[in-house]
Amino acid sequence: MNAELSEQLSRLVRARTTAALGTLRAGAPFVSMVPYAIAPDGAGFVVHVSELSAHTKDMLSDARVSLLVAEAEGGGKTPLGLMRVSVQGLARRIPSVAPEHAVLKAAYLARFPDAEPMFGFADFSIFLIRPESARFVAGFGQARSLSGESIIRLLQQT
Repeated sequence: MNAELSEQLSRLVRARTTAALGTLRAGAPFVSMVPYAIAPDGAGFVVHVSELSAHTKDMLSDARVSLLVAEAEGGGKTPLGLMRVSVQGLARRIPSVAPEHAVLKAAYLARFPDAEPMFGFADFSIFLIRPESARFVAGFGQARSLSGESIIRLLQQT
């Protein structure tokens, strides 16, 4: 992928704050919306979710997930012209005693400071979604497939 497309993808995932999260429920797809942050080391996407939610139960049952981050509608673009990236990855719960928990929590709170009280709720957990592959569409007719390592390298760039 060329430098211009890399910059567009980086801008997209850093500018947006929510993603459609696809999980598997009894083998069938289920999609919900989650706020996300980017792990400081670029290792993936950080979500903070409640065990009461369906998507959390799904991730605990089957770690395979997908995140769809899309450009906001409007600005005169047609729906097919909107930039978007669909990331396939594995979701891993990060226990509060894990060494990386504090760093991921800080990254999440830097993006969503109003979420601080939810870290006091026993049913909320941090999950790290590590990319395995992705499909980036920069606009109509401009699609590229990427490896998980390529996405991680992109996320590592500041």
